[in-house]
Amino acid sequence: MTTTENSTTVLVPQTLLQSQRLMRHLFRDPMSLVQAFLYPAAMLVMLDIVLGQQVTAFAGHDSLYGTVPMTALLSSMLGAVAGAVTLGREWDAGILARFWVLPIHRASGLSARVTAEATRILVTTVIISAVGALLGFRFTGSFPSALLFLAVPLMFGIAFATAVIAASFALGKTALVESVSLLCSLAMFFNPGFVPLAAYPTWLQPFVENQPMSCAIETMTAIALGEPAGTPLLKTAVWSSIIFAASVVPALRGLRRATQPR
Repeated sequence: MTTTENSTTVLVPQTLLQSQRLMRHLFRDPMSLVQAFLYPAAMLVMLDIVLGQQVTAFAGHDSLYGTVPMTALLSSMLGAVAGAVTLGREWDAGILARFWVLPIHRASGLSARVTAEATRILVTTVIISAVGALLGFRFTGSFPSALLFLAVPLMFGIAFATAVIAASFALGKTALVESVSLLCSLAMFFNPGFVPLAAYPTWLQPFVENQPMSCAIETMTAIALGEPAGTPLLKTAVWSSIIFAASVVPALRGLRRATQPR
């Protein structure tokens, strides 16, 4: 029996094959490696040196319980930008159009990029957690809690990466990098991982507490400290679901448009 190109039986192997291609490209691009791995780890070290003691004294626990989750999430966001830039280069070079004429599943392109992003996020989170452990970060939860700790940036990062892919087709490479970089900068300075929530002005605290990145940071902090994380985890799941649901259709349409021959 001949399997059609849009059969579900070919989606998984083709997704894995294209994901391998994207991961090889990531590890062969020095700038992508710096942006996705080295920059967040270096920033974690600098934050601990510059603000670690002051934030620890103010928060009542080691500042690393906030900065490790923050840098893990920031890494997932910056890595998504690097992936979108690569997507734009392949679009300009006509590589995506070449895939259109091949007998491959039409959804495998987007699913492969999401799978590659998930792999990168997982590796990055482990690396940043290891760097945090060298600085004094200690995980006090159970093994299932550790898996949940790794799953939070995975859930948030996949949703954010899908949104960035959708935006890349609407904004273009230059505007995308500028817009998302500004968003990442704002999210970095306005979350409880940078400084405790009580350090922000009262009128700003509701925004800081409930923005998507803050919810994910509070979830990871609570998990690492062995505290209940139900409410922030629910907020993170809701935010991630909303972002992904709002982005997946535009991302599919944009990728379909980009793969069609001009």
